[in-house]
Amino acid sequence: MTQEMIPMFKVQMSDQAAKKAGEVINSGFVGQGPKVEEFEAALKQKFNNLLTLTVNSATSGLHLATHLLKKPYGQTWPGLEEGDEVLTCPLTCTATNWPALANGLRLKWVDVDPETCNMDLDDLERKITSKTKVIILVHWGGNPIDLDRVKEIQEKAQKMFGFKPAVIEDCAHAMNTTFNRFPLGNHGNICVYSFQAIKHFTSVDGGCMILPHAELYKRAKLLRWYGIDREASGKDFRCEDDIPEWGFKFHMNDLNASIGLANMPLIDETVDAHRANSQAYLNNIFHKYVKEVRFAKESAQWIHTLRVDSKYRDEFMTHLKSKGISCSRVHERNDKHSCVKGFKSMLPGIDLMASEMVCIPNGWWLTEGQVRYIIETINGWTP
Repeated sequence: MTQEMIPMFKVQMSDQAAKKAGEVINSGFVGQGPKVEEFEAALKQKFNNLLTLTVNSATSGLHLATHLLKKPYGQTWPGLEEGDEVLTCPLTCTATNWPALANGLRLKWVDVDPETCNMDLDDLERKITSKTKVIILVHWGGNPIDLDRVKEIQEKAQKMFGFKPAVIEDCAHAMNTTFNRFPLGNHGNICVYSFQAIKHFTSVDGGCMILPHAELYKRAKLLRWYGIDREASGKDFRCEDDIPEWGFKFHMNDLNASIGLANMPLIDETVDAHRANSQAYLNNIFHKYVKEVRFAKESAQWIHTLRVDSKYRDEFMTHLKSKGISCSRVHERNDKHSCVKGFKSMLPGIDLMASEMVCIPNGWWLTEGQVRYIIETINGWTP
């Protein structure tokens, strides 16, 4: 077996992407235009949801999602205020939680369930207060969190405090993940997907938002481009009519959209390969110091997470790398950073996972021989 390093991540790019991008580059129109509209139409069909719109990154989408909630709507949402709490898990990319800080919210950390790497919903229920306006959920590795239980927790909070905390789902890992047979984005929450370079599906960078109702969708569509209505019939497109609510420069462009359109036909086979490789690991890795993190059949399995006895975890990672197998913890716990030191709390599940977790390659690029090699290398490891 070659000792060339088996990569942890790899960019999945259609052989049509360069051609499609070149057509846009030479078209004279590279900003938000007809390709973005075409891409959004394809995404609406993909997610079976008309309230889908693109943004220039998932981070922008999460920032905009939080900003949208500052304004009251409906009968059960009073609107965010400076200093309100957001309940969120620190086991994620900082892109999940920094937008909440940028919107003036206080982070209140919720522990992780070591069996799934998702938020511990019992801990979530314990920590909700009258100041909890938002819950941010991450589907770790694409493994869907129990959204039925989340809804029960929301309804309990409404009985106690008179409103439901809003839910933002970070679906960055979760292309093709479903819950109760429906794609994420169809369960009544704000959802944000990532199309960043190494995800299952990429437009080089970018993402999309799926909104739970038309009012939020309309505002998001305006606020992703300064608050200007691009569809208004003004006399001069460059001299806009009145802007009632200021916004951001979070829109996608035609170049990214063209690459996304070229890559869309690859999504199903890409996710299927990740799932199959994860299932092979689940069926065949047997080592007394290695545990599998449980995942649902609906999981997109962007990454495959193991738990290795903390006494040997670092040694295990060194061993894999010496055998030409990349591995990583992928994300650092957010609560360790000095910029959020004011939000420290006791999180025994996170403490455990931070000492045990390691992710191994499970991507579409692996050959059957490489999957067998990884399994044999793990099973044959002697600490």
